[in-house]
Amino acid sequence: MHEYKVVVLGSGGIGKSALMVQFVQGIFVEKYDPTIEDPYRKQVEIDCQQCTLKILDTAGTEQFTVMRDLYMKNALGFAVSYSITILLVRDTEDVPMIFVGNKCDLEDKRVVGKEQGQNLARRWCNCAILGSSAKSKINVNEISDDFILTFLS
Repeated sequence: MHEYKVVVLGSGGIGKSALMVQFVQGIFVEKYDPTIEDPYRKQVEIDCQQCTLKILDTAGTEQFTVMRDLYMKNALGFAVSYSITILLVRDTEDVPMIFVGNKCDLEDKRVVGKEQGQNLARRWCNCAILGSSAKSKINVNEISDDFILTFLS
């Protein structure tokens, strides 16, 4: 029987564990319990063949990011999860935001076009967007300046 290792990644509190418990056990867990690392196994049939999915539900908090290198090395694939309700978590739609396209010093390797980022920022929350580079010190201070100006307006 084939075995496939999959890692679930995403920020904390967005429902990764609830999704995995629903997938593996068919149960919806309402209570939030921060994950450090939870392994799951499920046998599935794909193209008329039985196989085992070994799923690693990872921590969404910053303190466990060191473990991610090991996940990345050993996994066959990744499921990156995010919540579509970020504004609902705050109980308001008036949340100051700025989109930051980092690594703008690598223009020759650009995959996400400037216009794509601008359209997304405009469509999603009509917020400011700024290109930055920590390496080249491009717009590093301007991020906080723009954020504070957004917050104050």
